[in-house]
Amino acid sequence: MADSKREIERKYEATVDTRLPELTRVAGVAAVDHRGVMELDAVYYDTEDQRLAADSLTLRRRTGGDDEGWHLKFPVASGIRDEIQAPLSDTLPGSLAALLRSRVRETELVPVVRLFSSRDVHHLLGPDGSLLAELSVDEVRAVRLAGGSGTAAWTEIEVELADDGDPAFLDAVEHRLRKAGVRPSASASKLARALAETAPGSKTAPKKKQRTAKKTAPRPRTAGDHVMAYVRDQITAVVALDPAVRRDLPDSVHQMRVATRRLRSAFRTYRKILDRTVTDPVGDELKWLAAELGIDRDQEVLDERLRAAIADLPRTLVLGPVRGRLRIWSVARRQGSRRRTVGVLDGKRYLALLESLDALRAAPPLLPAAAEAPEDALPRAVLRDYERLATRIGHALELRPGPDRDLAMHDARKAAKRARYAGEAATAALGRPAKKFARRMKAVQTLLGDHQDSVVARDALRTLAAQAHAAGETAFTWGLLYGHEEATAAAREQELPEVWERASRPKLRAALEG
Repeated sequence: MADSKREIERKYEATVDTRLPELTRVAGVAAVDHRGVMELDAVYYDTEDQRLAADSLTLRRRTGGDDEGWHLKFPVASGIRDEIQAPLSDTLPGSLAALLRSRVRETELVPVVRLFSSRDVHHLLGPDGSLLAELSVDEVRAVRLAGGSGTAAWTEIEVELADDGDPAFLDAVEHRLRKAGVRPSASASKLARALAETAPGSKTAPKKKQRTAKKTAPRPRTAGDHVMAYVRDQITAVVALDPAVRRDLPDSVHQMRVATRRLRSAFRTYRKILDRTVTDPVGDELKWLAAELGIDRDQEVLDERLRAAIADLPRTLVLGPVRGRLRIWSVARRQGSRRRTVGVLDGKRYLALLESLDALRAAPPLLPAAAEAPEDALPRAVLRDYERLATRIGHALELRPGPDRDLAMHDARKAAKRARYAGEAATAALGRPAKKFARRMKAVQTLLGDHQDSVVARDALRTLAAQAHAAGETAFTWGLLYGHEEATAAAREQELPEVWERASRPKLRAALEG
């Protein structure tokens, strides 16, 4: 079983002669408890082409210390990582292997670096004896195990914030260290430094290595450049969100689904730039993946909506075991959908899709129009999506309230989402007009989305009411909520003409064309 923790730490350059300052002079520190020296032995794993290192992930098997075992770290922000831990074993635990699947696929993980660390540990304690942070002075020796046979050695200071600690405390510690002449490390992690300094023929200091690695990509110049930059960003998002979905992190399913939809929309919007004979099959698989993710996401959205609706009712109108029935119904449906989602991510079809996305990223299927200037090609594509949306909005407004209009508004919602994504994809090239266009399309999408969520909620409320009635419970509250959802849908239908009038102003479209 794997455990997870948020790791917030900072690293500093040191030498064997570096002397720590008086740390009790740091605000909030009442005492420093010297815990002694521990010997750590860690083997870091990666693919031969270092896919994990490229994404700033680290996987290690470490012996020694209080937390020996397997550790997998995901970057969250500068100095912040999520660490997933699993007990010590001879082989990589399946729980961690699954979190690496989107990046590793079927490629073997091999030992790349071994680090021997002699760690001198100090606990910084508050007035009540609670742990504020752990400061260690690490003497490190690195040995390359794959892609070379180099070695390196250095000393560093590491300060890790205690669980649930205030990150501002690290600022106070750093201020004290800087006054003593200690400076932040140029390397983000021990592994990054080890890889840099043990690489064949490496003679470059870590600081220079890091500056080189941060060079920005060439600025896009053509319409194809811009579209592919957007496509690559969405592919990266799909791969990066895979482990978050497996960990059931908040909003992860939604964000992954959005990335798949943005990709598919880009393929369809920019079909004059990207060859459809290549993108259509990939788009079909993205549609499948989005639908599978939607089973879990749609249930999540519905649960939140119904819980909020019940919470808004006066207590006198909540009759019977309403919350309990909703909870049982939701848990049963969510458990099944979650198992299915994880099963999809473990399946061969999903891995094949990831391989197809990699191939498309490596060899973009550009058509001749891709060579055009972005200010010429991109507005045409965005406005085609706008015209499609305008047709669907017009059709929906012509219909009388009822199932046919509900369906037409749902179709319009999908067109609004595509138009919004088209504008977002063009923003880097077209600037403010595309950004404003995307914002107006989002307003239309949001209104139509709330209408569709009301349609789905009414179906669920009918089911819950029937179940309550069959169990001998009153269905009064479920009927009341159903009426509220009917009123919400009617309100959104009345608001649509005004929202669409703002989104469809000719001036907005003219700005796109320059």
